Amino acid sequence: MRRGLSCLAACGLALSGCTAPAPTPDMTAPGHTLATVKARGYVLCGANRETIGFGAPDERGYWRGIDVDVCRAIAAAIFGDREKTRFAPLTGQQRLTALQTGEIDVLPRTTTWTLQRDANGVNFTIPNYYDYTAFMARKSDGVAELADLAGASVCVQTGSMTEITFADVSRKYRLNLRPVIFDTVIATRQAFLAGRCDALITDASALQSVRMTQSTHPDDYVIIRADDQVAPLTTAVRHGDDQWFDIVKFAIDAMIVAEQLGISRRNVDAMRTSDDPAVKRFLGIEPGNGRALGLREDFAYQIVKQVGNYAEIYDDNLGANSLLKIPRGLNRLQRDGGLMLPIGFY
Repeated sequence: MRRGLSCLAACGLALSGCTAPAPTPDMTAPGHTLATVKARGYVLCGANRETIGFGAPDERGYWRGIDVDVCRAIAAAIFGDREKTRFAPLTGQQRLTALQTGEIDVLPRTTTWTLQRDANGVNFTIPNYYDYTAFMARKSDGVAELADLAGASVCVQTGSMTEITFADVSRKYRLNLRPVIFDTVIATRQAFLAGRCDALITDASALQSVRMTQSTHPDDYVIIRADDQVAPLTTAVRHGDDQWFDIVKFAIDAMIVAEQLGISRRNVDAMRTSDDPAVKRFLGIEPGNGRALGLREDFAYQIVKQVGNYAEIYDDNLGANSLLKIPRGLNRLQRDGGLMLPIGFY
């Protein structure tokens, strides 16, 4: 298993312009991850290469997506250069094992934060997207609500939380749903689009991505919420390195705090002259936050300047400036009625 994951990581690196696998970190040394990343010269992130909006290479092979931007924010914080990243494509079954065994540094890959995952060698940082599980079906089949799916065959990807949600929903509402199981994201989606299943189940945002970027006629499909549960899609690190856990957490938080403070790619340079003490602390004009994490004092400035605040990366990848046009909804700031809660830079 270890050897197979190493080969997978090497393949992912080749897709990103690097041909050698990452060295295995000393997982017993304090602060080992940051030291390993600095010595290597880039951050190695687990990635999903099939979900436009979250993670996928564009037609030129350049990786884009909100999860990709999380990886670039971490690189900007450490190196002052957002491009010092590599992406290792991982399936749903491979992703957590790759993280636990040190094949990747961090996992920003549409992964739902759950108790059993958190207790099994993984630390979740803070969510970068709140979602829910849903079904997509064809309007021509007369599907308008959940009850209309009774007896339907459903394309399901193994190794994902949707397997559990599928079984729970089928039992709870006595729908007698019939699973058609596939190993990979792309196989699951292609099977549905080819008509091998009556419905497809996964995160609602991923369904919107499929509908808008992979189907010939997006309006032919309906998306129906599976239940009332909220799925916090959260970047994860492995147990055992609290410094790395904090760095990743506050790299994500920096984008949320920047939106709260009104700091963007466009105005971040001008904001460095602000008299607002919260802004001065955030941008590293008043030192202390960078030192606490073992980073440069201007790490948050670098993140906003090179990657953006949360509203900017949301709009670029999922919202108004993207093909998907997904409303912010739950992903608005807490002050605006959403679940995105900034953590203070004190």
